[in-house]
Amino acid sequence: MEIRTLQYFLAIAREENISAAADFLHITQPTLSRQMKDLEDELGKQLFVRGKRRISLTEAGILLRKRAEEITSLVERTESEIMASEELLTGDIYIGCSESDGMRLIAKAIDKMALMYPHVKFHLYSGNADEMYHKIEDGILDFAIVIEPVELKKYDYLKLPYMNTWGILMSNHSILANNEIITPNDLRDKPLLCSNQTMVKNELAGWIGGNQRKLNIVGTYNLLYNASLLVEEGHFYALCLKDIINIEGKDLCFKPLSPQLEAGMLVIWKKYQPFARPAEVFLEILKKEFN
Repeated sequence: MEIRTLQYFLAIAREENISAAADFLHITQPTLSRQMKDLEDELGKQLFVRGKRRISLTEAGILLRKRAEEITSLVERTESEIMASEELLTGDIYIGCSESDGMRLIAKAIDKMALMYPHVKFHLYSGNADEMYHKIEDGILDFAIVIEPVELKKYDYLKLPYMNTWGILMSNHSILANNEIITPNDLRDKPLLCSNQTMVKNELAGWIGGNQRKLNIVGTYNLLYNASLLVEEGHFYALCLKDIINIEGKDLCFKPLSPQLEAGMLVIWKKYQPFARPAEVFLEILKKEFN
């Protein structure tokens, strides 16, 4: 399977039409059709559902599109790093970001490097820790900023001087809105939205005394903003970190947990990772800032 063939496949997936994809690629339609037929034969799977006006992807095609996007992205990035000038620091740094106000520390470090090396580009990916572990393993991310607890066997790390406070996001009209703190008993019968991260669920179980089933968890989320819209309607509560979203002017309030539950932040990267020069320089800046 050649990179060029994957690029042809992605063009068809994007255009949803053989003729349009051939025009975009500047090749003939029969040539493109033959390449895709050879690809399907090689994989032993049908990749396309060929309709009268548009082409859609089969289940196997959807999986291949995801992997092809990752592969071609890595190839382009590798070419860029190898061809980068030794005298002028250029290139790309890919950073995965957890939702936390502590990201301001990373933002300051990025701003500092951008002033020193204006030709370096930064690419931020927001998601939960589970997603970022996979992307670091696949080589898509150089670094990830994650919230404790973290399994560190596969990673080197740098601890940030910031602590996150866990609490409950709720409507100002909630019966708990006048509470200064939220205890496990306060939440027993409340419809609770919780992060879908495994480690977070384990932390929650420890906070309530060993069994998260004691709480009425009615749904999960991976990023807080959309969950906050549900909370603002007045029925739901969301377990989250303080100051992730700006609640000023909204019908929302945040109440910390009691007993207090806090979590530190780490910058992690894959052990024995052969960094490109821009990532090495950025790591040096992080260490000077936070060691």
